[in-house]
Amino acid sequence: MEREIVDEISELPIESMLGEAQVRLDDTTLRDGEQTAGVVFSNHEKVRIAKLLDEIGIDQIESGIPAMGGDERDVIEEIASLGLRASVLAWNRASIEDIKTSISCGVDAVAISLATSDIHIETKLRKDRDWVIDTIKECVAFAKSEGLYVSVNAEDASRTETDFLIRYAKVARDEGADRIRFCDTIGLMEPFRTYVIVRNLIEETGLQVEMHTHNDFGMATANAIAGIHAGATWVNTTVAGLGERAGNSALEEVVMALKYIEDLTLEIDTTRLRELGEYVAQAAGRTIPVWKSVIGTNMVAHESGIHADGVIKNPKTYEVFAPDEVGLERQIVVGKHSGSRALVLKFHEYGIDLTKEEAADLLPRVRSVAIELKRSLFDKELLYIYTDFMLEKAEIPKGFRAG
Repeated sequence: MEREIVDEISELPIESMLGEAQVRLDDTTLRDGEQTAGVVFSNHEKVRIAKLLDEIGIDQIESGIPAMGGDERDVIEEIASLGLRASVLAWNRASIEDIKTSISCGVDAVAISLATSDIHIETKLRKDRDWVIDTIKECVAFAKSEGLYVSVNAEDASRTETDFLIRYAKVARDEGADRIRFCDTIGLMEPFRTYVIVRNLIEETGLQVEMHTHNDFGMATANAIAGIHAGATWVNTTVAGLGERAGNSALEEVVMALKYIEDLTLEIDTTRLRELGEYVAQAAGRTIPVWKSVIGTNMVAHESGIHADGVIKNPKTYEVFAPDEVGLERQIVVGKHSGSRALVLKFHEYGIDLTKEEAADLLPRVRSVAIELKRSLFDKELLYIYTDFMLEKAEIPKGFRAG
């Protein structure tokens, strides 16, 4: 079976195979994102993040863990009472009492999480497989009797023996579970194995599958998309990939990769992705790395002479999407790798029209300073270099002042 599927994958054309697939996003920034070591969101920040997620079009918001009580429970109640368009889901252990607490918060959906791998069952839970089956059966039956949307989480699914994972999913399905969350809890999957396992799970159970992928080996987004190719209809994301250890599949990566690699556009307001990322990063006490995929500022910053020249002539030469599509602004950066064309454009911004000859003469000085400072140059630094250059030529424009 697996060999046949792998052979099938190898014959896929390069273009997208998703067609009219329906994909929904359940964002867990408020739960798994906050479980990042050292991160705590205030209740005010959690409410703001929930509102922002709702405004950009997220389908479901994983609001937190009601069983923690205190402020956590209070803010989940507040989020559930906001009247958001998005479904509000609460995370639960496989415990009737946990589910009752979630119900009291007013959420419309619950995730019931239980470990399914032998290493977790035996060493963490200190139970056996039969206990896992009986427990999930009881919890799902109770949650459905209360009219809730139920996501059943298979924690450490990627290390779970296949037959047992299918058995677990079927029991949950038979009790009315709406979907199963396939958790690559420690990020050990790769896209080809993900495709095989998720497709098999769907074929055997008929359940909707949600991808919950971690980025320990840098493949969270790739694995999420592989799962979608296999038939998964939900993806669990976090803003900027925040999450335990190396984080989760990033909301902005999933949305933009589906659009530009898979030709599948979700109903998400992508123009606010940078704004959302900045707010979450600030609330988490983090900064968005300039090299961050999709929403990092270097996505649309160009220094290399060849790249800058190409982008000036036609942005599509080195940009897959327009900067404003994700809330960024294009930058032509001047530094060691810049070319004279970038200098002409940059100085035009200052109201100075360099000739090609002047730009060629000025370029070695610019590169030398950039090497000395080990970075690109600020506007004032470029103007000082220009001032010195023109003074040496005794051709400084009358009344010109650098800065």
